[in-house]
Amino acid sequence: MVASVGKDTDEVFEAFCAGRSGLGPLRGFDSANFRADNAYEIDDRPGDGADVPLRATRWLLRTVAEALRDAGLGEDLSEVPVIVGTGLRELRSVELKWRDGAEFDLDRLHFGTALKERFSANRTYTIANACSASLHALAMGSDLLAAGAADTVVVAGVDTLTESMFGLLDRVQMVPPDSVRPFDRARRGTLMGDGAAAVVLRRDAGASAGRSGAWLRGVTINCDAAHPTAPDRQNIGAAMRGAHERAGVKARDIDLIMLHGTGTLLNDEAEAGAISDVFGTDVEAPLMTAVKSMSGHTSGASGLMSLIVAGRALTTGRIPPTVGLTDPVPSAQRFRFVRDRLEPHQLGLAQVNAFGFGGVNAVAIVEGAAL
Repeated sequence: MVASVGKDTDEVFEAFCAGRSGLGPLRGFDSANFRADNAYEIDDRPGDGADVPLRATRWLLRTVAEALRDAGLGEDLSEVPVIVGTGLRELRSVELKWRDGAEFDLDRLHFGTALKERFSANRTYTIANACSASLHALAMGSDLLAAGAADTVVVAGVDTLTESMFGLLDRVQMVPPDSVRPFDRARRGTLMGDGAAAVVLRRDAGASAGRSGAWLRGVTINCDAAHPTAPDRQNIGAAMRGAHERAGVKARDIDLIMLHGTGTLLNDEAEAGAISDVFGTDVEAPLMTAVKSMSGHTSGASGLMSLIVAGRALTTGRIPPTVGLTDPVPSAQRFRFVRDRLEPHQLGLAQVNAFGFGGVNAVAIVEGAAL
């Protein structure tokens, strides 16, 4: 992973566990044009602070390379499919070229160009499925393994702040938020964050010299198209039930839920309601946390980032807190939120939620595996 709180997986996970937020003053473009003036940005621009194109592509390459090293694999992906989930692809680069005349070849707007150059990747796919994109990519990678179409698949997710998306959110949120506070009564909405993540999926992880962070037990996706932006509680619940069925588990078996937790008025209520519907009397059993309280909303990368955090939590027993949550909304009063640093817990199964505009929902179930 790479995010506003760290340059690699270890740094990001340690920052999350310590409750460190990547929130800061908006740097990528002029905040005078907006009501909100904070964001969760990766601070890797040149010394003069000016924004530059193709940053999302660089993060993608960095996280894929890290995932391959972690899996004990080389960097030759000529025979390995690469599936990238994203919300906005290289839209920020388009903005910089259109307005400021930034120079770069237009074929660089496709992630496949750089993946081919760096890793000799011949089979690259980009899925632009809003904020659940990387878990949709995970589902498709899992299907390739199940169908025998591949033995190994690289799945990634990446997104960067864009001026147009920042402006869109700035207009639709009634009161500009100063931070992301999932499930808190005082939440005002969401703020965007930069981020990228990548994992290697293999049918038999034991066949490699690398280490396995988790076993993917199952992932379910659906698209309800109920509303352009508002989430649908029933269909979110259907995705959860589908993931449990595919994984062969019951709701009561889940030890940890990585919440989508955007801090928006509608999403938090829909997610809380769906969890209550699905878990019923067992809703007080799993621990729950939302890392967007520290990373901001990393859009298409967010689901896979939560998946990697879940894998680390299952392995180490350490669970990041939900920063800024002091007074949970009534619909989540029974939830066991992690709000402070805890002693390590013994965890077996984790559920990862990711939901996006247009009702593109995704839920994954992962099981811990020894490092």
